Amino acid sequence: MTDLGPMTGFGESEPGLQSDEREPWPLVDTYGELDAAEWLHTNGAGAYAMSTVPMMHTRRYHGILVAPLRPPLGRFVVLSHVELTLHAQGRHYRLSTHQFPNLAPTPGYRLLRRFAMDPIPHWTYRIGDAEFERNLCLIRGQNVAVMTFTWHGKEPATLLLRPLLPLRSIHRLMHEHGAMVQRVTLRQREVEIQPMVDLPPVCFRHSGVFVGSPDWWRRFEYLEDRNRAAEFQEDLWTPGTFEIALTPDAPQYLVTAVGELPTESARDLVEDTIDAIRAFDPGPRRPRIIRTLTIAAEAYRVQSPRRASIIAGYPWYGIHLRDALVALPGLCLVTGEIEFAQRMLGSAIDTQRGGLLPEVFTEAENQRGRPSPDSTLWLFEAARTFMKHVPPTDPFVKGPLFRALRRAFVRLRSPRYAGKLVWTTAEGLIANHSNDRALTWMDAQVGSWIVTPRRGLAIEMQALWSKGCETLSQLAAQLGDTELAEAARAQCVRARASFRRRFWCTQTDYPFDCVSEERDIEGAWGDPSVRPNALMALAIDPELFEDWQAAAIVVRVRQDLLTPRGIRTLAPNDPRFQGYHEGGLEEREGSAHQGTVWPHLIGSFVRAAVRLEPDDETLRRDLRHVVEQCLEDSPALCHISQMADGDAPHRARACPAQAWAVGELLRALVEDLAY
Repeated sequence: MTDLGPMTGFGESEPGLQSDEREPWPLVDTYGELDAAEWLHTNGAGAYAMSTVPMMHTRRYHGILVAPLRPPLGRFVVLSHVELTLHAQGRHYRLSTHQFPNLAPTPGYRLLRRFAMDPIPHWTYRIGDAEFERNLCLIRGQNVAVMTFTWHGKEPATLLLRPLLPLRSIHRLMHEHGAMVQRVTLRQREVEIQPMVDLPPVCFRHSGVFVGSPDWWRRFEYLEDRNRAAEFQEDLWTPGTFEIALTPDAPQYLVTAVGELPTESARDLVEDTIDAIRAFDPGPRRPRIIRTLTIAAEAYRVQSPRRASIIAGYPWYGIHLRDALVALPGLCLVTGEIEFAQRMLGSAIDTQRGGLLPEVFTEAENQRGRPSPDSTLWLFEAARTFMKHVPPTDPFVKGPLFRALRRAFVRLRSPRYAGKLVWTTAEGLIANHSNDRALTWMDAQVGSWIVTPRRGLAIEMQALWSKGCETLSQLAAQLGDTELAEAARAQCVRARASFRRRFWCTQTDYPFDCVSEERDIEGAWGDPSVRPNALMALAIDPELFEDWQAAAIVVRVRQDLLTPRGIRTLAPNDPRFQGYHEGGLEEREGSAHQGTVWPHLIGSFVRAAVRLEPDDETLRRDLRHVVEQCLEDSPALCHISQMADGDAPHRARACPAQAWAVGELLRALVEDLAY
């Protein structure tokens, strides 16, 4: 039996975070405390809303309506805040919370009693002996936000709403200027403004009175941006104020739309959205963590008229093809979204040029990024898992998918590309050239400095290549292309044999992370760093290792790399190890793969460990606990962060909601642990 050692007792749940075991939605009792946990709400087409529990924005990316103007990207923060003032019981209550320079946060959070996602964001405020509720709902497939306000008091009340608009790209900040245009079109219960002529109009539907009073609210501060040593102050523009009369227990609505307002009633829009989101819940017969992660997975799947995509992370990442292909099994296949998976793979294949997929699509006009060997190799692995869920006669598999894999195979083996970006060596292994760019997932780079240089033969790329050749060989044989099937099979056999000769380090009893391109030349080398890439290789293609080697890898990972938040990227006893991911951009990037913890790698750990002891129920229970810990103290409710510090207390860092972290942990629970 492989001794994984004790894997329990890694920390406690977050104070204030409650859960109904029957429901997968988070509930936070704030009791008037300033809770910095973040929430995320999306519309399935690229728009999102995100902030902290009391709606105090801590990032420039936060907002009530962040809309893709070139779906699914080109995202703009259209509506940042709606300043709320409630007149009730003879008093004025300011319910909003903001951070301004050299001041304590404005005190709206002190009235906040509870926050819930059920399944849309819902706030409950205690107003004397009464309650006030507000909901936020992004309408599925539309750049529309509906806010609902309900007063539960004995007497009527009045609500003043002041929308605050930055109208800028998610990556920038707005500062006061004189170009805002106060051109207002008034219709019955509707207001249309277009303060910037190069952006679409913003329209409101309301049940009160609008009073135009254009102004700037100045110097909002975003504390997470400040912690990242980035610019962190912003000015927001407002067109005026809505005044709405509230009668007890009667909901009132404010609908905000980019472009035309929807024709349906606000109530119907909200109810339809709630029904659509609840449909993603697999139901009370499944464990709560499965339900939670399945619902979280939906946030990353984005459908637009142009493509089906997976957003790599919220709030700032766009479409990164490697991340999408890694996340696809968990986000799409184990959740039953097979049709979406096919559309997403089809969209990826459409971007293939010269046999290679691009790295990323940018916010600017959805432009393709540079060619990515990593993304291209992950296409083989995504295809392998996809083909488990469709029949071999599937037209997409026989047509576009097969052709894309064949193009990639031909490109990677072509001698004309030897020494150029990525190529197959004389030994049949995959080499990459990284003098001026990082070509593996460890891609942190500051200027011309590649933080983790992995030029030569990177171990996980060899596993993707050998397993990919096996996948292509089997598919080609099924489709009657015997010549390609034999060529891919021979390439697989050769690559595995060469790998076994080159990659095991007897000094460390662990594989080399990288080795030089050629073996029998002066200056040949191997990098013995203990990193998780050997674990990834074992999870992808276990045929590369003997059983005792596989066991040694799992034990070493447990001893040196496993933490309560994921897998370290470097062993702590390595002199290059950096335990904390903090500081300015250069400091953060310099530590990104030098010890930081990545939760998505738990998926590889679970897969490798279960393969060693498939019938060990104690091991499965311990591994489920390892997965569950990654959700504890997460900065974004029900989501998983991109990374964490390598040293205790392993604070979550970087992107607070990451697609491949959610996808890999969900896949591990359902597929590997059969939970």
